[in-house]
Amino acid sequence: MKSRILIIGACGQIGTELTIKLRQRFGNDKVVASDIREGSDALMNSGHFELLDATDLEAVEDLIFRYKVDTVYLMAAMLSAIAERFPAKAWHLNMTSLFHVLDLAKEQKIKKVFWPSSIAVFGATTPAVMTPQTTIMEPSTVYGISKQTGERWCQYYHDKFGVDVRSIRYPGLISYTTEPGGGTTDYAVDIYHRALKHGQYRCFLQAGTTLPMMYMDDAIRATIGIMDAPSEAVKIRSAYNLAGVSFEPEEIAASIRKHIPDFEISYEPDFRQAIADTWPQSIDDSEARNDWGWQHEYDLDAMTKIMLKNLKPKYTH
Repeated sequence: MKSRILIIGACGQIGTELTIKLRQRFGNDKVVASDIREGSDALMNSGHFELLDATDLEAVEDLIFRYKVDTVYLMAAMLSAIAERFPAKAWHLNMTSLFHVLDLAKEQKIKKVFWPSSIAVFGATTPAVMTPQTTIMEPSTVYGISKQTGERWCQYYHDKFGVDVRSIRYPGLISYTTEPGGGTTDYAVDIYHRALKHGQYRCFLQAGTTLPMMYMDDAIRATIGIMDAPSEAVKIRSAYNLAGVSFEPEEIAASIRKHIPDFEISYEPDFRQAIADTWPQSIDDSEARNDWGWQHEYDLDAMTKIMLKNLKPKYTH
C-alpha cells in the first residue's frame, strides 16, 4: 500500500477512533488525519495531522495531492442537535464537503470514498420497528435532510460516474474516547460520565424513548468492513442500514445499577425529544449482513462494563 488514506473530520467522535484503528492496521505514516481543530494527544502524536476546512476545495485537493491519497473517509459533519441551531451552516458543511470529495473521485483524483449517513434520514412516517433498508424517508431535521440528500448524491455519482462510494447509516454511537458531540443519542454517552461523577443523571429524553444504539468498536468494524468488501459485494451505494442494540434510558440506567447500585435517573425532556420521536426504535440491517458479512458483537451490558471501567479513572481522585 504505497498511497495513503485521508480522514477528514478526524477529531470527531467516530473519526478519532477510526484514525487510530486504521493507523494500527496500515501504519501511522499511511493515515493522514485532518480537521478544523486539533484532536486528542493519541491522534496528534501518532501520525500526520493537517488543519483543514472541509468546505475548502483547494485545500482538500492540495492535501490529497501532497500525500498521494487514494482513499478518503469524509467524517466531517454538524450533528443533529447543533445543526438545528445553525441550519445554514450545517447544510453548507455537510453538503459542500461531500460534493468536493465526490467530484475529486469523479475526476479520478481519489479511488474510494467513505461517507457516513445516519438513522436521522428517517422520519415520523417511517416504520419505527425493524425499519427496512428501503422505506419512507421524510426527515424533519436539518441533519437528517442533509444525510438523505447525501445518500441520493452518493448513489447518483456511483451510477453516473462510477464513483466507488460506500456508506452506512449509523445508529447512536457509544464511546468513552471522546466527549458527547451534540447528537440526540448522546445521552447514552453522557449518562456514564454523570453516573461516575454525580451518581445521577437528568435525561433530556423522556422515559420509554427507545432508540437504536451501537458500541463504537462495532461501528468502526462496520466502517472498515464495508471498505474492505469487494466492489461487487457492495450493492447499495446510498447507505446501508446498520444495527446493534436498541434500548430506552431506563434500561441503560438499570445496566449501570449493576455496577453503581445507588445510581438514579430523572427526566427533563427538551427539544431533542421531538427529534428522537421521529427516529426508529430498531433497525433491519439484514442487507448489510447478507451483502458484506456485517455482524455486531456488543450488547448493552457489555458496553456498560467497558464504559464505566474506562471512564472511572477520570472521576477517581
